[in-house]
Amino acid sequence: MNFAALKSPNFRTYISGSFMGLLSLWMQRVTSGWLAWDLTNSASFVGLVALLQFAPAILLSPLFGVWADRLNVKRSAVTVQSLNCLIAVAFFAVAALGWLTPFWMGVLSLASGIAAAASHPVRMSLTPRLVERDLIGSVVNIVAINFNVARMLGPALGGLSIGVFGVTVTLFIQALLYVPYVYVLTRLTLRPRRDTGSASEPFFHALAAGFRHVWTTPVIWRAMVIVAVLSLVARGTLEILPPLADGIFDRGASGLGVLLSATGAGAIIGGVFKGFLPPQEPERIPRLSLAFVLLGLGLVPVLGAVRIWEVALIVVAGMAFVTTLTAISMQTAIQIVLEDDMRGRVMSLWAVVAAGGSALGAGILGVLADVLGYELTLFWAGSGAAVCLTAYFVYIFAQR
Repeated sequence: MNFAALKSPNFRTYISGSFMGLLSLWMQRVTSGWLAWDLTNSASFVGLVALLQFAPAILLSPLFGVWADRLNVKRSAVTVQSLNCLIAVAFFAVAALGWLTPFWMGVLSLASGIAAAASHPVRMSLTPRLVERDLIGSVVNIVAINFNVARMLGPALGGLSIGVFGVTVTLFIQALLYVPYVYVLTRLTLRPRRDTGSASEPFFHALAAGFRHVWTTPVIWRAMVIVAVLSLVARGTLEILPPLADGIFDRGASGLGVLLSATGAGAIIGGVFKGFLPPQEPERIPRLSLAFVLLGLGLVPVLGAVRIWEVALIVVAGMAFVTTLTAISMQTAIQIVLEDDMRGRVMSLWAVVAAGGSALGAGILGVLADVLGYELTLFWAGSGAAVCLTAYFVYIFAQR
């Protein structure tokens, strides 16, 4: 079992606090997704909101990654999560004042996306330094499980809270949940980072060094390509579930919460399953993960065609299982070969590929769903991506 990092009190403290912040994140996800659909009944606007929440990672995460490698990462984490709390408070205030319109949805979604762009490299630089280097693989796995437990519970709590208390109270709860997370971050002790002199390197030279490191390390760029395709198509599909929940199955906000909880359950199972697999070897991508990637892409057309609610829940859970298992495998492959002084820059590029790919996929798939229909869009997206990635796998094996 790959859960040895839980022996560290320092890491356990972090996990307990971060869980509260993640609950808020996922409650906000279902709240904003439902409000986007409820305000406009447009799959395009749902996709736009997802795009605004994730797209800043494409442009800004690499810049924040350089800072994560230079600044005090603990202090940076406290600052970023405090900013997330303030954005949640602003979301609550807009709702309480009756200003909740598509415009303000867009503004606050963009602000959330910018904060997330900073959060990704900071978090991925911080967590491996809570333990010794030989436990980094375990950290990646446990952090993913923690994320996905919140992913399962958060949407259900968000949907339930909207139904029982209304949007305004739900947004207040989301802001409140960030407080213990910020407090816990102030209590952490980090493993020292070696001083390589990179802090004195010109900013854009340091940025370019991160890109070079990715390009010249085969296991890293191969992992990036795999995650890019899966994020665009499979994770992009999981970001535009409101049209499925309400437009096809007529289940409303509670149905969306159930769908997102199903994705959380599938993701948890994927994380636990990964924990029981043998530890990954450096410089290698597990072949089992490659097979699961193709399975996940194959489920995308199935989701577009299914018209039985229970089957749809199973399919989205299966997609989440695959995307989580793959993400953990690819991130582990990258993290175990990185030095601490390069971690922020490289993992910021991971955020560009993973979060940015999801945002871009959600935006494209949302527009295509309005034009071509949900079923046809998912059919061509899933089958086309599976064919392209199969060809890439053949290329990889031919190079060995």
